[in-house]
Amino acid sequence: MPGMDREELIHDNRQISIRLEAAANRAMAQKGLTSVQAYILLQILRHHAHGTSPTALQRETGVSKSALSGLVKQLRAKGYVRVEPCAGDERRKILFSTEKGEQVQEFLRQTMQRTCDQLYRDFSEAELAALNGMQKKMLRNLPSPAKHSA
Repeated sequence: MPGMDREELIHDNRQISIRLEAAANRAMAQKGLTSVQAYILLQILRHHAHGTSPTALQRETGVSKSALSGLVKQLRAKGYVRVEPCAGDERRKILFSTEKGEQVQEFLRQTMQRTCDQLYRDFSEAELAALNGMQKKMLRNLPSPAKHSA
């Protein structure tokens, strides 16, 4: 790709990420959440019936073990998540949403939908499909944080 400034692509991707997180933080503030807390809570809500382990959540999200531990602690303190011992193995913990967590689920989904609508409003379906393919290719080109830190 002669002439294309790849550093500009990286810069623009970083700016998109920063602006997206700032917008999400503003939206989530009314529920006392940050965007990353909301992201983790949504993942826990996906497993509402049976709960999820911190290890499984780490694999799904790519968030480091220490960061995830802090996020779960914050979500517990705010009343959105509860932790129970795993049946048959007291050392393992299972994460569940609380009633308060379930009450904000629709708000989180609607907020995410509005953000997606805003971010992708001028894209055709073909452009979205192409972008999706390119992002997946970029992700394959980079080591995952979990594999890299192991």
